[in-house]
Amino acid sequence: MRVLQLIDSLQPGGAERMAISYAELLHKNGYASYLCCTRFEGILNENLNSEIGYLFLNKKSALDISAFSKLRRFVKENKIEIIHAHSSSFFFASLLKLSGLSIKLVWHDHYGDSDLLQYRKFKILKLFSKSFNGIISVNQKLKDWATANLKTERVVMINNFVPNTQNKNELFNLKGSQNAFKIICVANLRPQKDHANILRSFELLSTKINVTLHLVGNDPNTSHSRLILDQISASKNRDYIFYYGPQRNVMGFLKQADLGVLASRSEGLPLALLEYGKAGIPVVVTDVGKCSEVVNGYGEIVVPNNSTAFFDAMWKYYEDDKKRHLDAEKFQHHVLLEYSEDVIFKKIIEFYVSL
Repeated sequence: MRVLQLIDSLQPGGAERMAISYAELLHKNGYASYLCCTRFEGILNENLNSEIGYLFLNKKSALDISAFSKLRRFVKENKIEIIHAHSSSFFFASLLKLSGLSIKLVWHDHYGDSDLLQYRKFKILKLFSKSFNGIISVNQKLKDWATANLKTERVVMINNFVPNTQNKNELFNLKGSQNAFKIICVANLRPQKDHANILRSFELLSTKINVTLHLVGNDPNTSHSRLILDQISASKNRDYIFYYGPQRNVMGFLKQADLGVLASRSEGLPLALLEYGKAGIPVVVTDVGKCSEVVNGYGEIVVPNNSTAFFDAMWKYYEDDKKRHLDAEKFQHHVLLEYSEDVIFKKIIEFYVSL
């Protein structure tokens, strides 16, 4: 079986990291594995195994004929049988199939706003879904939505996963006082992630204890991300809030933290939450997407957009050291048992074969 993962960007993000993880997983299990980035390279491709066939298209427009021809030649020359297209890359993947290539096409839906599906725009997606042989959804809401709205018969739900292996942790210390209670959030600066809620909650917490906040994620340089960075700069606690930007490997950050948080307004299945579990830190997350199911009772779940509730949950973990460590241990065990690459590998190969 020869499989190409197709993704539009390799900037740090959940879909992008999963595309690389799938390519790595197939390669280590003896399959011919390839990865193509269509538009924007980023720091993630620095982690890619050199034995995985890699192609960068540098696509300039939606209908970049030169880029499309380059991809088509690559698929033919490497005798690729399955195109696994992640998120918005379905467009070029569909054109490949419509051009006459004998391939199977899988579309992987990582849509982060699965709690707001009523607002999703999908006319073009629906049109091209006729060319999909199968769809992978990261949670049940997305699976039900695809079954009801798209023109593809085979739709399955397969969880995101955390790889068994990890690149070497960076040798550094989190900024600020090492004696502080260290809270970390791994999320790109997008409205969906609601960093403003975390900052409001942190303001409440910082009046009571010695605490620092550590933010890891990409700045897309939008009006929203600038607003969040301005909010940090204007905060009376700005000396205790640290923004690190995008990072190749977050595990070195996470293992130094006392608590992992996500305040999202909507989610699919956030990879950051699985990484918190793997790192062995307790979590406070909002009740959106698949977060509650992933946490499985071994963390604090709060309603979205409520800084008081978020503060209360963080304060509970600070006060109760025993609960914090016990929940972290149980959550880590749960993530490694249910969201490991071994579990997902069996499911993805079964799905590929079924096509």
